[in-house]
Amino acid sequence: MEPKRIIVGVAGGIAAYKAATVVRQLTEAGHSVRVVPTESALRFVGAATFEALSGNPVHTGVWDDVHEVPHVRFGQEADLVVVAPATADLLARAVAGRADDLLTATLLTARCPVMFAPAMHTEMWFHPATVENVATLRRRGAVVLEPASGRLTGADTGAGRLPEAEEITTLAQLLLARGDALPYDLGGVKVLVSAGGTREPIDPVRFIGNRSSGKQGYAMARVLAQRGADVTLIAGHTAGLIDPAGVHVVHIGSAAQLKDAVSKHAPDAHVLVMAAAVADFRPTQVQTSKIKKSADPDAAAPTIELTRTEDVLAGAVRARADGQLPNMRAIVGFAAETGDANGDVLHHARAKLQRKGCDLLVVNAVGENRAFEVDNNDGWLLAADGAESALEHGSKTLMASRIVDAIVAFLQSGSG
Repeated sequence: MEPKRIIVGVAGGIAAYKAATVVRQLTEAGHSVRVVPTESALRFVGAATFEALSGNPVHTGVWDDVHEVPHVRFGQEADLVVVAPATADLLARAVAGRADDLLTATLLTARCPVMFAPAMHTEMWFHPATVENVATLRRRGAVVLEPASGRLTGADTGAGRLPEAEEITTLAQLLLARGDALPYDLGGVKVLVSAGGTREPIDPVRFIGNRSSGKQGYAMARVLAQRGADVTLIAGHTAGLIDPAGVHVVHIGSAAQLKDAVSKHAPDAHVLVMAAAVADFRPTQVQTSKIKKSADPDAAAPTIELTRTEDVLAGAVRARADGQLPNMRAIVGFAAETGDANGDVLHHARAKLQRKGCDLLVVNAVGENRAFEVDNNDGWLLAADGAESALEHGSKTLMASRIVDAIVAFLQSGSG
């Protein structure tokens, strides 16, 4: 991505200290970042910190450097404005169109995507005034992130926690890559997403697993939630990923546990996204104690008999056909494929789509530094009606956004 001009607005909340990491990450990504805090924000983090991290001077009022007209120029020149944290007061002032400091004036002049990352106490987040303000900003085209749930100021815990800096910068990069705002178009839609790899135990120490990091599934859950969906994420083993803000996460280990979790949550879901890398086989017997290596170097290695695991995706398709999932409107599968003597990746993918019976199938060609354990991805999107489209190389979050675009189009077409 070419370097962009980003304004990071910082409102006066205790979470303002996390903005320093947001600035650092965006700067390290090669972007030109200017921090525009409120006066209250500087009571939590000093201007020198933001100046050192961004490499640009920090001002709060419209009377600084008047000859450069910063209260107009900053917004006009920006490719993206990110406000983190966005307090209840800042959201209210943005809705009212106030321009009594440099940050709110910048928001009025910005014609680029604007993203607010709220942070406040739970009671403030759910107050009717804030709810209405958030809805107004989204209706005007701004992106207002769903906050995380967790520890707040003092002993309080609940919704309203600022998403982690990595999540904010990931979504900021997505807006820059898309070139437009992230639509809030999945309100009222319940989505069940699976992610990560399963581990099938051999004994208390060993297991059969795979190289899935869970990054693509987590990206799907994150984008779906920020587009308004009510998301439940069934997470297998991942590479220490941060749970997405605004998402209910259920952690599982094996393919059998994944099947049970899908069976439990799928009846309420409108969309199922099976991005998990589910083991195809498991040991027929699980040893209760560690399998010991014989002291005799000539002794034969133990034999592990395998049996097939249940196909969770195909099972969900059958359950829908049998009327057990009355709310389900779309089922999306994922396939990691390699070519062989019998055909290329797309040949095997088309056969899998027909065999599985899902509505959409995301296909990735896997190999060294491809698909698994990397931050970028590409592939193809196949539909049950025969339509096929390429998913161009980019971040897994951008790929997730393109897949969600296809899911929305599928739902709106009346197919689902």
